Amino acid sequence: MLDLIISTLTQGFIYALLSYGIYITYKILDFPDLTVDGSFPLGAAVTAVLLTSGWDPYLSLLAAVAVGALAGFVTGLIHVRLGVRDLLAGIITMTALFSINLQIAGSNLYVEREIDTIFTAPATMALFGGMSLMGRKLVVSLLLAVLVKLLLDVYFSTKNGLLLRAVGDNSTLVTTLARDKGSMKILGLVIANALVALSGSVVCQEQRAFSSTMGTGQMVFGLATVIIGTTLFKKLSFVKGTTAVVAGSIVYKICIQLAISLGLPANLLKLVTAALFLIILVLGEQKKLSLHRKGGAKHA
Repeated sequence: MLDLIISTLTQGFIYALLSYGIYITYKILDFPDLTVDGSFPLGAAVTAVLLTSGWDPYLSLLAAVAVGALAGFVTGLIHVRLGVRDLLAGIITMTALFSINLQIAGSNLYVEREIDTIFTAPATMALFGGMSLMGRKLVVSLLLAVLVKLLLDVYFSTKNGLLLRAVGDNSTLVTTLARDKGSMKILGLVIANALVALSGSVVCQEQRAFSSTMGTGQMVFGLATVIIGTTLFKKLSFVKGTTAVVAGSIVYKICIQLAISLGLPANLLKLVTAALFLIILVLGEQKKLSLHRKGGAKHA
């Protein structure tokens, strides 16, 4: 039972990195970015190739961040500079990335046991060598999730971060402050997809494998975790959005783990993911309608 809890928490922290990215596009930019389904396996593909080529596992994380940022930059250029609608821009990049990922790592690539990952690297072993592999995975994924969260919180409190947050809510304000809202959108997409690719890199190192189909449904998963987290803490204004996202990721992984524990076949996980997302959306819309009717009744 303890191993199951540790594994679920580890997955929650790892995928929180992906959810941070979708939080930026969905909640801040109001941009339905399907690039995610391509940039997630892109980070994993680059990581798998670099690890099997003898690269330091921590440097492979940085490489994944760089290629993810590039993917977001391409989507931003297609949307902002070429005038393609946001949804279509993401679909175009995602489709292109599927072929690029195949060129980088093939359809599948496995990382042999003797190759170090961030969970078995000398630096990690020096700090947490007394722990089991499962314990190290939990601690390292927790530290990564917390580090990225703190960096995002600091960034969002800066002038540039506040401008980024204003793009989705009030793009006119950004223009009034003599800033190009298009450039801010591109920046947001760069940061978001860098984080998504980072998540893919960590997943690759945790599973020691890359698959060309591992990005399928990641956008839906990320949206679900963001909606769950922000809904749970909606009335608690002191809880930051990044904190809510981590909580949402853990809650969602718990739901999936419960489904597996109840005997759900692994090949139905994507179906359950889609069903849970649909339920969350429907409940959210019903809640909005209920609040709107109550507000209308008060005014009447």
